[in-house]
Amino acid sequence: MCEKKGVPGASALTEEEKKNGVRIALAGNPNCGKTTAFNAWTGAHQHVGNYPGVTVEKKEGWTRCGNQKVLLVDLPGAYSLTPYSMEERVVRDVLAPENAVERPRAVIDVIDSATLERGLMLAVQIRELGQPVVLACNMMDEAKRAGIAIDLEKLSARFGVRAVPTVARSGEGLDRALALALEKAQKPCEPLVLAYGPDVDPALQRMSALISEKKLLVERYPARWTAIKILENDEVVLDQIRKADPDAARDLEAQRDALAAHLSSTHDTTPDAVIADYRFGFINSVLKDGVLRKDNAKDRLAFTDKLDKVLTNTIFGPVIMLAVVYFMFWTTFIVGAYPQGWVEDFFGWLGELMTGVLPEGLVQSLVVDGVIGGVGGVLSFVPLILIMFLIVSFLEDSGYMARMAYMLDRVMRAFGLHGSSVMPFIIAGGIAGGCAIPGVMATRTMRSEKERMATMMTLPLMTCGAKIPVFLMLTAAFFAENQAGIMFAVTLCGWAVALLVSLFLRKTVFRGESTPFVMELPPYRLPTLRSILTHTWERGWMYIKKAGTVILAISVILWAALTFPALSEKQSAPFEEKIAALEAQIAPLDEQIAALKQQLEGAPADAAMSRALADATEQKAALEEQKSETENALASETVRNTWGGRIGQFVEPVFRPLGFDWRTDVALISGVAAKEAILSTMGTAYSIGETDPDEPDSLSARLAADPGWSKTVALALMLFVLIYSPCFVTLVVLKNEAGGWRWLFFSMAFNTGVAYLVAWAGTLVGRMIWG
Repeated sequence: MCEKKGVPGASALTEEEKKNGVRIALAGNPNCGKTTAFNAWTGAHQHVGNYPGVTVEKKEGWTRCGNQKVLLVDLPGAYSLTPYSMEERVVRDVLAPENAVERPRAVIDVIDSATLERGLMLAVQIRELGQPVVLACNMMDEAKRAGIAIDLEKLSARFGVRAVPTVARSGEGLDRALALALEKAQKPCEPLVLAYGPDVDPALQRMSALISEKKLLVERYPARWTAIKILENDEVVLDQIRKADPDAARDLEAQRDALAAHLSSTHDTTPDAVIADYRFGFINSVLKDGVLRKDNAKDRLAFTDKLDKVLTNTIFGPVIMLAVVYFMFWTTFIVGAYPQGWVEDFFGWLGELMTGVLPEGLVQSLVVDGVIGGVGGVLSFVPLILIMFLIVSFLEDSGYMARMAYMLDRVMRAFGLHGSSVMPFIIAGGIAGGCAIPGVMATRTMRSEKERMATMMTLPLMTCGAKIPVFLMLTAAFFAENQAGIMFAVTLCGWAVALLVSLFLRKTVFRGESTPFVMELPPYRLPTLRSILTHTWERGWMYIKKAGTVILAISVILWAALTFPALSEKQSAPFEEKIAALEAQIAPLDEQIAALKQQLEGAPADAAMSRALADATEQKAALEEQKSETENALASETVRNTWGGRIGQFVEPVFRPLGFDWRTDVALISGVAAKEAILSTMGTAYSIGETDPDEPDSLSARLAADPGWSKTVALALMLFVLIYSPCFVTLVVLKNEAGGWRWLFFSMAFNTGVAYLVAWAGTLVGRMIWG
């Protein structure tokens, strides 16, 4: 079975491995229960990131087997070691890395017992690569209920590896599989050598000899395995050989081409087809004579097929899907409103506490307005995100999510996208309230890079949860008679613009053939609570970490931009003098009102005194209104004088055709940092102080009364906010996922350009309707 000299796994554990842990890989087909097993082994002792250079998620976790510490590497789901997708390339690179020290000591291959034949195809290739393998025949309980019987002793003997029955949902058999993997990790093994017939085997022998002689990749792969990959036209291996020895590469490719020509002329086939046929032949020979029995098997998929007749029905399927998605977001907002309120109340209390503790000045403003206000506004969405992903995780693990992608594939393909684009769109805000960040991350499962890029670039056009407060405020101010209809129209507009933009991008920037939507529809299963909670926490924690890092930094920068430079004494003196004069006039009125009230208490009604009290109260109210207007004017001038205000005034001519003034422009600029900042920035810029997100009516009333605002301007602003540049965190995620700074700047510029055009069109429509 597996290792070559010099490769870890051929000897007993080193002292460092005994102390720091043994690396064991966890492989398997998609939907085989591998991640459930990984969660059962590692629990909360996991860390998630990306593999270097690619966007595929990397999950590792610690566990113990007896006294031995083990580092489990959860590999992406794969059907083979031929890199048809990014995930399959990652699997191979982890199993046979350039750095031999990072090579796993052994592999636990998790197989769905009901699809044993298909699962063994990956196991065959891992053994040919030269890795010790333990087969974890998972979901044995479901296989038994379906009437499928597997003789694991015979399977182990014939396949040359140990096979263990497991039920990952309950943890049954997992300890045994891990113990066997540790045992295999310390024993020498040789790569599996299969016979591929009289045509292929001689060519493999000649090519293997040349590879060994030239020492091509021999420290990474067995020579015969490398030869097989060349016959399978594996471009990754071919590129590696071309770089190592161009002359040997030409010789090996010539031998491949000669074999291909011979097989084509004599058998009308290709080398890779022959190799696949012989592998399946080997698997069938292993499973015959009672190893796998299905004679009395019930149809395991009968229940799934019955459900699919309804859930994927041409008519009822889409209706049920929309109902499920609506229920998901309805539950998110209804149930999440309570914990969200608690979080908001907590940060409100914390802000009041710090206001009382810290002396008035810059430090207090930084802590209360910058840190607590900025980060608190973002963290208030955590309960909603956790609830949403709890439901999404249930839909994923149950198998229904795959059906949603299947049903919407035809619609998405009409616009150059893919069935796999559906869930990223929904997560990003396809049903109002999502978030583009997890939506972008959800595109990692897409195989076509062109379709994936087009999907990523259009996800920020959805109605994410951070934009909703802005829309609610504007609808309350200008469309109070039909708020629900306007919100629904905005959501539909996001979909329409996203699909049209994606079609444009697929015809221009990301041109390429559409890939067929081929996916496995897994059987319906009841997910485990532990698996759902683990997935939910992983996603929620990523959001929380961003709020505590990037959003914190943005909030501080935004606070500084709207605070400095302060007005000079000369600039602020006229306002302060007027305020002081008004206070001087209000003070005697306060005394007069207090005296009149005291005289009227318990005395007979005196019309003259009552009239005097009313007059004094009216005068005081008028003076206080003047004072408030002066304070607002001072605040407005203060914001106008800051760097943020100056930038707003600088760009004002550009946005004047849309009806936006410099104060709105400042809010839009802050919205690039975080869409949550638009409301609070508008509140400050319009001189009414900080806006309470729970009570936006004050800002709504101010805008409704402002002569520079109208329904047309409100419509234009809603369309612009919906479409323009993603927030900073989303931009960073796009840069990381797309693989370069150019896509960050492309998304900013392109989305803003589209937003400007759509908003300008909105002003034309608005003028036609409202004048």
